[in-house]
Amino acid sequence: MARLTHTVTVAPLDRGWFEEAAGTLVDLLDGSRARADGSVLLADGRAVAGLRLLKGRHLRSGARYGEAPEPVKPGADGRVPAGSGTAGAADGLARPGTDGAADGSARPGTDGAADGSARPGTVGAGAAGGSSGSGADGCVPAPGPSATVGAVVLRAWRPAHSVEVESRVAEDGLALRLKVRLSEPRRPRALGLSLSGHRPAGGSLYRFSGRGAADLAAWWAAVDRLPSALPAARPPVTARAAHRLAKARLTVTPHPADDGSWRITVVLSMRGRWLLRPVGAVALFFARRPVERGFREAVENAAAQWNTTLAELTPQHGEALRVEIADALTEPEPDKTVPGGPTDPWGPADIGGPEAR
Repeated sequence: MARLTHTVTVAPLDRGWFEEAAGTLVDLLDGSRARADGSVLLADGRAVAGLRLLKGRHLRSGARYGEAPEPVKPGADGRVPAGSGTAGAADGLARPGTDGAADGSARPGTDGAADGSARPGTVGAGAAGGSSGSGADGCVPAPGPSATVGAVVLRAWRPAHSVEVESRVAEDGLALRLKVRLSEPRRPRALGLSLSGHRPAGGSLYRFSGRGAADLAAWWAAVDRLPSALPAARPPVTARAAHRLAKARLTVTPHPADDGSWRITVVLSMRGRWLLRPVGAVALFFARRPVERGFREAVENAAAQWNTTLAELTPQHGEALRVEIADALTEPEPDKTVPGGPTDPWGPADIGGPEAR
């Protein structure tokens, strides 16, 4: 088993500002509404950039969200290519040349509905909410090797208790499922996540899983200690990853420094499984220095990004903070492309992929 340790110094995050910002974000989203075309509007009437309700009721369990598709440009003959078109009518039924509506029905020449089902000449919008341009034969091509299909399913929205979301992404033939649960989101106390992935065309060697947990209450207690006190005995942040051939465990422990900054100790433990244990030990013996160097560089790069991000933040409060977060939610990203795909590799939203163990 290999055990790598590295400690870095980072700028501290003000707890009061962090909790105020989290509460403001939750309140803005809790006061939003969805229009018939799927766009999500804040209370002031501005649309959340790139976000579209694809299926279900807004802020209800099972609601599926994706990025808004790019506008469809008519061809030289003035016609809209097959597999693209305008939004469906208010009754939710899609007509030829329209996007499938919330009930999931779509006709030939339309984008598939939110459930991801597609028919000849259609694009299943359920996975990404996007569409693709048609080819020379009028059919919509399947996504290329680098195409990304993604969707976010809301599992629970209880701002006073917890928020749970599930993100599903397929890219380069690899299907990923990430589940995130935030406890007491207005004043976050704990964050839990699980990640699983597989390649649909591959075997068990292409499957992996992981779990992580951040006890935010324990984190704040750890950084509130005196610099002369002993570090926390239990790391507030832990993560585990498992593959058929190897396992890994990551811990993150903070400790206050004399100048008010935080000293973060990151520990990574790895070990092979089955017959790879002796092979991995031999390989690590010869490659330990490059592995340790790569680990240190990764931790230091993460610390540098943290410091850069905090330096750019303006600690606004009250209404000024609310306006700043609302502007960030509604400001469109420049040159944003949203590739689409015909299928959701995970299937319906309520069917789970491989779970982390």
